[in-house]
Amino acid sequence: MSTVTMIYAGMFYIATLLLVVGLGYKIFDYSRTPAPLKIPTTPAPTTQKGVVYRMAKEVVLFESLFKSNKWIWVFGWLFHFGLFLVLARHLRYFTEPVWFWVVIVQPFGKYASIMMVAGLAGLLARRFLVDRVRYISTPSDYLMLVLLIAIGLSGMLMTFVAHTDIVALKSFFMGLMYLDLKPIPQDPILLVHLALVALLMVIFPISKLLHAPGVFFSPTRNQVDNPREHRHVAAWAARLDQNN
Repeated sequence: MSTVTMIYAGMFYIATLLLVVGLGYKIFDYSRTPAPLKIPTTPAPTTQKGVVYRMAKEVVLFESLFKSNKWIWVFGWLFHFGLFLVLARHLRYFTEPVWFWVVIVQPFGKYASIMMVAGLAGLLARRFLVDRVRYISTPSDYLMLVLLIAIGLSGMLMTFVAHTDIVALKSFFMGLMYLDLKPIPQDPILLVHLALVALLMVIFPISKLLHAPGVFFSPTRNQVDNPREHRHVAAWAARLDQNN
């Protein structure tokens, strides 16, 4: 077994562990954070079904962003929808046999990388060109966008310019899943791409990308607007009343 294969195998085992543990801890922390007030952003749904519908529109269509800024919505939606198709396409490396819907999405996922990078480029340009956004931007905001663009561009290079051995690549990842290491193709662009992906996995649980699971725990979005019908009592306050 080559040294490169051992290094990348260990790198992805560590990155996966940090991603799963870190993300799991953050979600657990979000779930137990008290929401002492009834603060849904109005106009808000008055039923639980309405909340589910609202959250679905927020997650799929970015409804609030569409209402506030159309240009940011365009770039944000291009990136997120392109990323969704790209990730769906990559499932072929982790499934055997490949699921039928993953087969269907392959040609769309191939060109979705262009959507993804175009959306990221627009979001990065916004950080430089809009004064009020540039003022509040931190180095991590720029670096995260640059990292995602680098991942997208390196992936596009392998798709459209310098192809890699995808059969051997799938064998490598399937081997990781079953603790049976297989040689990894040692194409430079592939190795850079995978290293960047592993870096993203490591920093994801401590980055602003946590808005992905965090949106589901936002009280301004997940609460029913029924303060007159039902008194809202946070869990910690209810326990305090019981003890007293």
